[in-house]
Amino acid sequence: MIKVEIDSGSGFCFGVVNAIKKAEEELSTGETLYCLGDIVHNGREVNRLNTKGLITINHEEFSQLKNVKVLLRAHGEPPETYEIARKNNIEIIDATCPVV
Repeated sequence: MIKVEIDSGSGFCFGVVNAIKKAEEELSTGETLYCLGDIVHNGREVNRLNTKGLITINHEEFSQLKNVKVLLRAHGEPPETYEIARKNNIEIIDATCPVV
């Protein structure tokens, strides 16, 4: 039998923790919040936030939205994403990690 140890310092990086915090703050207002791509590569956490109301979308769906709030996860996005947001009156909640 293999013994697996989980380091006490393990967990999400700063950027992901920050993105999750921003998502939770926005979701606490009761408004609809979309996230462009999975907020984190952890199915359990994605599902937890989905149950709170976070709606995960892809880039094609993003380009069709208008007048909504969209969270950009820690990975960041290219300038084209911000241009689409400007044209479609999408409010960006930018959780891009400053270390990216």
